[in-house]
Formats: sequence, C-alpha cells, structure tokens
Amino acid sequence: MTFPADGSTRPPMIGVDALRKTFRSRGRAVVALDDVSLTVPTGSCLAVVGESGSGKTTLARCIVGLEKPDAGRIVVADRPVLARARRAERKRLAKSVQIVFQDPQSSLNRRLPVSTAVDEVLRVHTTLGRVARRQRCVELFAQVGLPERLLQAKPGALSGGQRQRVAIARALAAEPDVIVLDESVAALDVTVQGQILALLDELRSAENLTYLFITHDLSVVQLIADQVVVMRRGRIVERGATAEVLARPRHPYTQLLLACAPRPGWKPQRGVIRALREEVAE
Repeated sequence: MTFPADGSTRPPMIGVDALRKTFRSRGRAVVALDDVSLTVPTGSCLAVVGESGSGKTTLARCIVGLEKPDAGRIVVADRPVLARARRAERKRLAKSVQIVFQDPQSSLNRRLPVSTAVDEVLRVHTTLGRVARRQRCVELFAQVGLPERLLQAKPGALSGGQRQRVAIARALAAEPDVIVLDESVAALDVTVQGQILALLDELRSAENLTYLFITHDLSVVQLIADQVVVMRRGRIVERGATAEVLARPRHPYTQLLLACAPRPGWKPQRGVIRALREEVAE
C-alpha cells in the first residue's frame, strides 16, 4: 500500500489508499470519495476540512466501518478494515476505532441514565463485572470532567457540552487507539467548543490517542490538529501542517474557506469571497 508522505517519522495509525465511494441519487451516480489517500501518524490529530457534500463524513464512516468503499484500502492499527468483515472482526474494529458524532442526543436513550451508554460499551469490550463497571464509569466521567452525581441523569437534564462529554466518555470506555470526531463541536457555542477541544487535547496526550477530526470550520483546527487535509467534491485539494495551511493556503477553495471563517474582528469580504467562488467554480 502506498500512502502519501506526511512529514512524520511516526508509524501511521490510520492509512487510507486510493479510496473511492459512490452513491446512487435519483438514478445517477454521485461520487462521494474520489481517489482519497492519507495517513494519520500514531498519537497525532489530522483535521479533514470541507463544506457539506465534500466527502469528509463519508470518509469517516468508511474508516469506522459504517460504509463500504467501492475501491481502495483502509488500514487501522496495522490491520485492514474489511468490507465484508465477520462479527469478531467488526468487534475488534469497534474496540480499536470509536466515533463521536455532532449530536450525542440522537445516540443517547432519553429514557435511560447517561451512564447506561458507557456501561454498554464496557459490557461489550471488557470482562468487568457490574460493580467494577460502575466504578469504571465513575472514573471515565471524572476523566472527561463530569461529576459522579450525573451518572444517573437523563440526557435531557444535561447541557449540550455535558452530553458531548458523555459521548467522549463512551468512546474512551472501549480503550480505543483512534477516535473519529465528526463535527463534534459544531453544535456547541464558542466557549464550550474551546472547553471540549482543550479536553480532547489533554486526553490525546494522556492516552496516546490518534484523532481524525472532521469539520467544516477551519477556524477550530488550529486548536487541535497537527495536519490538515482539505476536501472538495470528494477529492483532497490541499494538505499540510496546520500552521502552514492556515497561514499560506495555496488552493482557491482553501482560501475561500478561510475567508468565510468567522473570527475576532471579522467582516464578510463580499468582493473577495465572490472572486474566490468564481475561481473555485472554474
């Protein structure tokens, strides 16, 4: 398998080679991923950036085994992600790679305490008994900054930031190598975004985690990502170190994303944005 150089001497935890995925929509084929290749070194964070429809979420779903690519290969922790995996292999992948979605409310049962979601992962991926699992839930809640008293809280009683912390605790319960974060801070206000990003950065260092961070917002990647790839219409149009891409974007589409990203003192530059859109459209 041939992976693109990423400038790191660390072995890749995630390797994606020549990935292709199409969907059928209204009788026609829509290419979601078109010859996508990338690597994520062990212990690093790669941000995949692009607007809706760019293919970034399809890429994430392929890596965690929720979608089957039409062509190409994926390797996670030195083992291939198989299109037709048996149950034992799917379980192994689920333990190695966990995903945190944008809206944890949709994946938490509103009728059950939030600790149930964490306990379910512990029952599947560990041999702990009931008492030990509860203690582990307490430890995981503490690790993500949640007090023990919230173990029995229902999802509706928690704030958006607290629910996202529960989702992160659930991911950590499997003791994964990789966490895929799919727009995981997009629904949060700016202050809570910063808190969650700081938490994720601390956890990455403490647990030697590898992150794939999916986002449409270039303004947040500088807070967490070592490397960035920019996707447009299913293809990678730019890649590089985060600081380099943000300071000196080469592709017009990356320039457009940066021009549209809100920041302190930001004002829409209509003429610039219009010109960039026309250049990107060519």
